[in-house]
Amino acid sequence: MTWHRALRRRLRVRTLRGRLIVGSLLLFTIACGIVGVATTVSLQRFFIGRLDQQLYDAKNRYAIGLEHAVEHQDFDKVNGQSVGTFGARLAGGRVTQCGVVRDVRDPRGQLDLSAADQARLKTLPADGRARTVRLESLGKYRIMANPGEDRDVLITGLPMHGVDDTVARLEMVEVAVFGVVLVAAGAAGTVLVGLALRPLRRVATTAMHVSELPLASGEVALPARVPDTDPASEVGQVSTAFNHMLEHVESALAQRHASEDRLRRFIADASHELRTPLAGIRSHAELARRDPGETGPRADHALRRIEAEATRMGHLVDDLLLLARLDAGRPLAHEPVDLTRLAIDIASDARAAGPDHRWALDLPEDPVVIHGDEFRLHQVIGNLLTNARTHTPPGTNVTVRVAEADAAGTVVLEVIDDGPGVPAALRDDVFERFVRGDGSRSRKAGSSGLGLAIVSAVVQAHGGSADLISEPGRTCVRIRLPAGAAESRPREPAPR
Repeated sequence: MTWHRALRRRLRVRTLRGRLIVGSLLLFTIACGIVGVATTVSLQRFFIGRLDQQLYDAKNRYAIGLEHAVEHQDFDKVNGQSVGTFGARLAGGRVTQCGVVRDVRDPRGQLDLSAADQARLKTLPADGRARTVRLESLGKYRIMANPGEDRDVLITGLPMHGVDDTVARLEMVEVAVFGVVLVAAGAAGTVLVGLALRPLRRVATTAMHVSELPLASGEVALPARVPDTDPASEVGQVSTAFNHMLEHVESALAQRHASEDRLRRFIADASHELRTPLAGIRSHAELARRDPGETGPRADHALRRIEAEATRMGHLVDDLLLLARLDAGRPLAHEPVDLTRLAIDIASDARAAGPDHRWALDLPEDPVVIHGDEFRLHQVIGNLLTNARTHTPPGTNVTVRVAEADAAGTVVLEVIDDGPGVPAALRDDVFERFVRGDGSRSRKAGSSGLGLAIVSAVVQAHGGSADLISEPGRTCVRIRLPAGAAESRPREPAPR
C-alpha cells in the first residue's frame, strides 16, 4: 500500500456523524465558492464596464490633443485628462506620438514604448471596441483604437490597476468572511448533528448490550428498551422497530428457556426414576446366577447379558443425570485439587485397563493445584483416557501432559495419542452429545457418545474450555482450567 492510499484510508470518515458534518461543510464550501466567484466576476465586469464607458466618453481626445500639442508645441492642450490616461497615434504603420498623464504633470507627456509594446499596438483593430492589453512599459490597460481623420489610428487607454486592486481586496475579504462562516458552521453543525443522532446512539448502545449477552442457553434478561422518540422521524421509526424486535427476541428466548427447563427436568426425573428398576434388574440377575443348578447354560448366558446391558444402561442414565444437573447450573465443589496426583492415579488405572497401549506422563516438577470438584475432574481425565484407549488400536502411545499456570493464570492439561485421528466430519461436533466416531474410532466397547460431552460440560462448569486438535497420527484434547493456589507437598513417583 502506497503512502497516499494509506493517508486516504486514514482520512476516510466512517461514522454517520462525521459524514454528515463533512458533507454539510462541503456543501457550505461549494456555496461560498459559488457566491465568491459570482460576486468577484460581477464586480470586475461592473468596473470594466465603467472603464469602457470612460473610454467611450473620452474618445480620442487625449491622443488628438497630444498630436496637436507636439505639432504646435502647446502642451496645455493635453491637460484635463485623468492620471494614468494613455494616448498614442499610429501613422504609416508606426507609432508617431505616445504619452501618459503622470501624477506630476509632464509638460510633454511623452513616453518611450518598447518594441514589443509598439508591436501590440500595431495589431489592434481600429473598430472602437475596448480591449485589455498588458504593456511592458505601463502594465495592464483597457485600450480602444479608432480611425483618425488623417488615415491614422488614434489609441486611448485607461489603467486597470484600480479595478484589479479592488477585486483583490474583495477576494481577501471573501476568503476571511467565508473562513469564519465555515468554522462557525462546522461547530454549529457538530452540535446539531450530535443532538439529532442522539436517539440513534441510544439504539446502537442497546444493540451493543444485546450483542454481548450469552444467548446460546439459559435465561436471558434483555436490557431496557430504547426510549421512545418521535415516530414521525426516521430515527424514531428505527427505535420503534428495534423495540418490537427485542420484544419478539425476548419472547422467543423465554419460550426456549422454558422448553429447555422442561426437557432438563424430564431427563433428570427419568434418569432418577430409571436408576431404581435398573438396580433391581441387576440384583435379580445376579441372584439368579448364584445358583447355577437352577438354570441351564443358555439361561445363564442370557442372565449375564441382562446384567451387562443393565450395567451399561445404568452408566448411560448416570451420565444423562450428570449432564442434566450441569445444565441446570448445579454448583460443584470448590476445593484444592492436585491435577498431577489425579493424572498419576488415573494413568495407573488406564495402564491396568489397557495393557496393550503405551502410557506416558509429562508432568512438571512441582504439583499443579487448582480449585474445583476433584470427583468431576477425575471423571474428566478418566473419560479422556478411556476415549483414547477405546478408539485407538493396540500399541498406540498415549501421553498425559500437565503444564504449570501461565501468565494468564491458566492451567493446561492435554491427552495426546498417535492413533489414526478423528475423522474430519466429526471434529467440529466431537464435544456434542451422542456423537460417535466410525471407522478407526468404532463403538466396539459400547460407547454412548457422552464421554466428551461430559468432559466439555464439567470443564465449562469450572470456567474452562476444551479443544480438539486432530490429524492422522496425532490427536490432542486440550483442557484449559483457571489456576488455583498452589500447595507445596511431595508427590509420589509416577507408576512405571
